[in-house]
Amino acid sequence: MNNSAIGDKPKPSARKKARRFALQALYQWQIAKGNIADIEAQFRADNNMKKVDVDYFHELLHKIPAQVDSLDQAFEPYLDRKLDELGVVEISALRIGSYELCHRLDVPYRVVINEAVDLAKTFGAEQSYRYVNGILDRLAKQVRKAEIANKAR
Repeated sequence: MNNSAIGDKPKPSARKKARRFALQALYQWQIAKGNIADIEAQFRADNNMKKVDVDYFHELLHKIPAQVDSLDQAFEPYLDRKLDELGVVEISALRIGSYELCHRLDVPYRVVINEAVDLAKTFGAEQSYRYVNGILDRLAKQVRKAEIANKAR
């Protein structure tokens, strides 16, 4: 159940918090190879989810692992190194951004990129946000061509 009022669109801050928790949960999933449902239950129990778009958190946490291979394939051509040479935070940020670019057309591509960059700035290695920005920008030019063309007008 979404924490916004019925019929209301979730607040951007609630989505931002959902992405932050999703990045942390995906990090845990990648490191510990834990069960997604167990990780979600732990996050819901251990964190104040009152101002979080919990539906979005749930979607990201379940759909990204289910589509991890296709998401990785979407951005891998733009990497300058092997995927396993990237940090886990950067991989998680790229997967969230790739998922949103490819499957959440309701989220503007600039918002997707900015949110992934913010995640990398907050949780990633120094300067990793620049790398995440460059990769997702190049992916957006492929998967959001029409949206980008409309913005250019």
